[in-house]
Amino acid sequence: MIGAEDVGGVHVKYLYHCRRQLWLYARGIRPEHLSATVQLGEAVHETSYTRSSPIDLGAAQLDHLDGAAWVHEVKSSAKPSRADEAQAMHYCYRLHAIGIAAQGGVLHYPKTRRTKRLPYTPQAAEQAEADIAEVLEVVSATTSPPLLARSGCRGCSYTDYCWNE
Repeated sequence: MIGAEDVGGVHVKYLYHCRRQLWLYARGIRPEHLSATVQLGEAVHETSYTRSSPIDLGAAQLDHLDGAAWVHEVKSSAKPSRADEAQAMHYCYRLHAIGIAAQGGVLHYPKTRRTKRLPYTPQAAEQAEADIAEVLEVVSATTSPPLLARSGCRGCSYTDYCWNE
């Protein structure tokens, strides 16, 4: 299975969105390429903020790190979610671990032309560390977590897999 150093931003995002999605993803079940929602997200990312380059941290790949050490993430949704925020703080945590003093995260929502700035605080660092431990706990379980209510699955690329009965 995966170790703490293997936990990336997608793992953290799925932890907050759906633990079953996280569990399946960690096992290599990846239907994202079939999802219109994921394809839209990729298109938004590719056409927004084209002057920035992704930063590869191994298990984590963030959209952009500016000269003031703020992590920038482009999101296809219309409004911030706790999953988006946790993912940005995870990237800050990973950067601090390699000696880059990330200031925080800036979430960009091109659909609504809004941004949200989140400072990286000691509390955010503690939560990012706790998130990694929780990801490891979820993915090491021998059985998948329960399904969310069907309404929570709208737009998820795993919907057909989870609800195929």
